[in-house]
Amino acid sequence: MNLVVVSNRVARAKANEPMTGGLAAALLPVVENSGAIWVGSSGRVRDATNKGPFAEIESLGEGALALLDLPAAHYGGYYEGFANSALWPVLHSRTDLIRVTEGDYQSYREVNAFMARALLRFRRKDTAFWIQDYHFLALGAEMRDLGFTEPLGFFLHTPWPARAIIGGVPHHRELIEAMLAYDLIGFQTEEDRENFQGYLEADLGLTVTSGVVASRYGTSRIAVFPIGIDPEKFAQHAAKASSHPDVSRLRRSLNGERLAIGVDRLDYSKGLLNRMEAFDRMLTMHPSMSRTVSLLQIATPSRGAIEAYGNLQNDLAKLVSDVNGRHGEVDWTPIRYLNKGFSQTVLAGLYRTAQVGLVTPLQDGMNLVAKEYVAAQNPADPGVLVLSKFAGAANELDTALLVNPHDIEGMARTMATALSMPLIERRMRWEAMMTKLRGNTIRQWFASFVYTLQDEVAGKIAAKDPVAADLATLWSPRSANSNMRYH
Repeated sequence: MNLVVVSNRVARAKANEPMTGGLAAALLPVVENSGAIWVGSSGRVRDATNKGPFAEIESLGEGALALLDLPAAHYGGYYEGFANSALWPVLHSRTDLIRVTEGDYQSYREVNAFMARALLRFRRKDTAFWIQDYHFLALGAEMRDLGFTEPLGFFLHTPWPARAIIGGVPHHRELIEAMLAYDLIGFQTEEDRENFQGYLEADLGLTVTSGVVASRYGTSRIAVFPIGIDPEKFAQHAAKASSHPDVSRLRRSLNGERLAIGVDRLDYSKGLLNRMEAFDRMLTMHPSMSRTVSLLQIATPSRGAIEAYGNLQNDLAKLVSDVNGRHGEVDWTPIRYLNKGFSQTVLAGLYRTAQVGLVTPLQDGMNLVAKEYVAAQNPADPGVLVLSKFAGAANELDTALLVNPHDIEGMARTMATALSMPLIERRMRWEAMMTKLRGNTIRQWFASFVYTLQDEVAGKIAAKDPVAADLATLWSPRSANSNMRYH
């Protein structure tokens, strides 16, 4: 089969360069190994004098990247406007941060239509399209309008909120009706799926039966596919990184101190202000911890042109300065705060160095940092994961120390508990989490979605013409362990 994966951002496999964005980092290894074509933005824009979509193709392992220059007239309204100033805040239950115009919505639809036209060149009789994330909620509908009959799948990497909250998005009804052009709609958690189904039933008056809903586009299956990582590969990164200069310097600088680590994009959904306040509170509640523990917070800037992100960066820098000024000494800084990214190998080494991993988002679709931290640990002396119960990962990593990120004192107490946890308990909790990670890897997530898309479309074909069901074998995917290529 030919599998075409579509996302706003793509990633390149460059060993020593920082990874930007959880979605791109997650998709990179499966595209490299599956032979899929990955279509996304080049990061450049083109003006209207350049007619039609143009794709720059480059190899990516067994697969390929197709990089598109998006239309200059609409990119700002699409990306910084509707996608990240309307959809992103609402999907993370922050309707108070919506800042959007009607023109932004029109630009969002224009870019979705542009991408649909660009995908025409990748059509084959045995092609399936897998669309990723909130940037392209309407892409399936635009593709159907252009005559695409191929299998279309969609996966949302963010949470999907309750119907009262999603109603804060301008044109929410129009967008969700457009989503029903996909044959398969995937979510991270059962709660996300239930929220989406609740909207379909209450606001659109549709009936969902055994996960299937009928609309003017036909039927769509709604299902849950929690995304994973490659835990063995990440463990290898962690062991390899022990001699990396960045990791070695960090270890030397600790002088026997214990270390907590947080690694996040600089985003209001990540709960960074609450985390710093909780660390501050822990040091106040336990003065004996002074000089014995520090926090390394890596917060890579993103979407700096959006007001809410600029405000957050300023507030966080001030809070870190206040905490360090209050608790620090001439030869000791409680919080080490960095606004830059690191390669996955270096991150794995930093994770292994830290006795506590802090993953405390206010809301998160999954949060792969939580899984990466666990996978990077030394089995003989593992660290402790402190995890927000509002991250999708909490459904699987239930032997982490789960916290409410809005409860500052509760988080402070849990941080202190993590730092004093005995080895036997740390091992028990870590082994249980590793069992979960090994049972749901990134390859299994990838294969599960593609198989379900295959089955859904094969069922539709069979319902119309049992003989035509044989056509489904034209794009039957390989198993997660075989060496067959997708194109």
